Amino acid sequence: MLKRRNMKKYSYLFISVLLLSSCNVYKSYKREKVSTDQLFGTTVEVKDTITLASLGWKEVFTDSKLQALIEKGLAQNTDLGKARLSVEQAKAALLSSRLSFLPSLAFAPQGTVSSFDHQKASQTYQLPITASWELDVFGRLRNMNKSSKSALMSSKAYQQAVQTQLVSTISTMYYTLVMLDRQIEITKQTVVSWQETLRATKAMMEAGHANQIAVARIEANVAAVQTALVDLEGTRGDVESHLCVILGDTPHAIVCGSYTSQVFPEALSVGVPMQLLSNRPDVRASEFALQQSFYGVNVARSAFYPNIQLNGSAGWTNSVGGIIFSPAKFIASAVGSLTQPLFNKGANIANLKIAKARHESAKLDFQQSLLNAGYEVNTYLSTTQSARQKKELRIQQVASLKVAVEQSEALMNYSQTTYLDVLTAQKELLQAELNQVADWFSEAQGVVNLYHALGGGTH
Repeated sequence: MLKRRNMKKYSYLFISVLLLSSCNVYKSYKREKVSTDQLFGTTVEVKDTITLASLGWKEVFTDSKLQALIEKGLAQNTDLGKARLSVEQAKAALLSSRLSFLPSLAFAPQGTVSSFDHQKASQTYQLPITASWELDVFGRLRNMNKSSKSALMSSKAYQQAVQTQLVSTISTMYYTLVMLDRQIEITKQTVVSWQETLRATKAMMEAGHANQIAVARIEANVAAVQTALVDLEGTRGDVESHLCVILGDTPHAIVCGSYTSQVFPEALSVGVPMQLLSNRPDVRASEFALQQSFYGVNVARSAFYPNIQLNGSAGWTNSVGGIIFSPAKFIASAVGSLTQPLFNKGANIANLKIAKARHESAKLDFQQSLLNAGYEVNTYLSTTQSARQKKELRIQQVASLKVAVEQSEALMNYSQTTYLDVLTAQKELLQAELNQVADWFSEAQGVVNLYHALGGGTH
């Protein structure tokens, strides 16, 4: 009697030690302190929590033609489609993980025919339903479930990251086409203007007020501008075809709105750096991957603890204890087992080290993703602000050069200036007008990139 009581005490003590030693396996993930001070740099003024990313992409990109292209891309882009399928796979994995908490059932019918010493054969059968259930005392299943949930959340965040990148890419390529359309228009106008100058110079040569050198120089410049026009049109075709591929479509013509009709948000609010943790889908995906690796460490730790399994079966048979019964009788059995790893401790230690290394690597990835996000916000905000400052100056430059061209052409007609002055003024005007459109594109691209850097485009 005393021995039984001692055995019970030792059993209770053993179980208590196991339960206490497994407490760390139950730990839930908690985000470590993340410093976001001056993540946007010292030059960015942070006023409040309002951010450009809170606007829907239709509020930022108001061109109806661009909106139609974005909607088409969201519906047909193959990368986004693959990201959606990854989410479905993660959902299925999570469901499988949750079902592991339930007993597994199986129908296992058996039948035998036997004969001894040429006697009449006897037939027996069993129709059992078997059940197996792992008791999650040490948290293996629970941590696997949490890991699967983190993987699902990471997949969803990745899908959103692909979507924001897609919206950004389509918008940038659309604005590239708008820029090229305007540059082609300017170049065509320049060709017409220079051809008129060429015609006037030839007339002046016939009247003895110009020479063949002037005509040849102007002809060469007209040919150069026509060559540049061919290059611009070729570039536009390449960008157009690439955009069609991104849209998941075959190459076709894309008609864009004019660059003067494009409207961008005036306020470039970036919010506070801490908001990147919740707004940037790639940062969220990185943190969910960190969570997954954290629970992976817990799963590796749980391998050091016993595996408690309950097995049972219930059904009907016509044979019990060697006696033939007819009709069938009900039979049931239950078995409990505890498996404690003994000789695979080295493998378990190695697996734990691997899991810890993956966790540390995921932690570094998370930190780097946050640093990258802050760098991008700082860079694109600076780019947009610079483009807006240059825009006003470029307007003044173009206006002044137009006056210079008009005056030089008028003076040449009266032989008070040379054709070189006219060519110089025309070249400077063409370059300034092309740069003016390029500055507009820098602003457009800056707004797109800043919107993406802040996590915009998910809705």
